[in-house]
Amino acid sequence: MTKPLLSRRKARRQALFLLYQWDLTGQPLASLFEGTPDRFASELAEAVAREATRLDATISAASQGWPADRLGTLERNILRIGVHELEEGSVPPEVAINEAVELAKRYATDEAAGLVNGIMGRILRERVA
Repeated sequence: MTKPLLSRRKARRQALFLLYQWDLTGQPLASLFEGTPDRFASELAEAVAREATRLDATISAASQGWPADRLGTLERNILRIGVHELEEGSVPPEVAINEAVELAKRYATDEAAGLVNGIMGRILRERVA
């Protein structure tokens, strides 16, 4: 029997938790899965992990004085997911930003949500300019 697909929002949350553990432990992503992960969540986490260095450079350039490695692990991975989705174009830019901000509000702080919104907005403006 196949596992039912999670909503995209829940799958992003699952991807965030996997990336958080990956970032803290340095363990391979596949070793962090418990049971069978949602396909969207695992594909998202794997893509973000593969692109982490490039995503961090994009985040650092947009964060004005806060390089990605100075951000909290949770905030950094929320931004990685958001920037990945923004660049990938699989969802409208507003959705990518909103989903990242919602993850920050729920799992970090209101301050983190403002930071995520600001950095993502700057990246979007620079892409359009």
